[in-house]
Amino acid sequence: MNKNIEIATFGGGCFWCTQAMFQELIGIEKAVSGYSGGTVPGHPTYKEVCSGLTGHAEVVQITFDSDKISYKELTTIFMTTHDPTTLNRQGADVGTQYRSVIYYHNETQKEIAEAVLKEVASYFDDPIVTEITEASTFYEAEEYHQDYYNNNTTQGYCNAVITPKLAKFRKLYASKLKS
Repeated sequence: MNKNIEIATFGGGCFWCTQAMFQELIGIEKAVSGYSGGTVPGHPTYKEVCSGLTGHAEVVQITFDSDKISYKELTTIFMTTHDPTTLNRQGADVGTQYRSVIYYHNETQKEIAEAVLKEVASYFDDPIVTEITEASTFYEAEEYHQDYYNNNTTQGYCNAVITPKLAKFRKLYASKLKS
């Protein structure tokens, strides 16, 4: 069975939320929390990224089978499951590390991302501030950040922020979810 495996990288605020959603979609091979887009060389730590001084964004790098879910579908889901109109902020999370960003891995992804942003712009009252930037080095986050929501569902942030977001996501994209 041949698969058309591709990579997508999205930053939509806290990577715990983003990873939790993408893990549930049909066609997703893996979703890894990490950091990208920074200017400081070397593998940054969570503490360094949270300082805002490295320039990195919290992102999720997704490995997916494009025969089962397209890059356009992933980008549309990404754009409709976070607030792409707030600069360097998602809810209570504030700083450049929480910026809305699409890191494209080739020119086709760039063109699709630009088209999706135009398509969804009418969904929002305010202008979209999501960056579309060429992918740079991806650094995997520390192990305790991987699968964070599933390992910590009763934790306060998970309960208050991620669980309601996941419920909305599951309702909106029920036909795209793994069983």
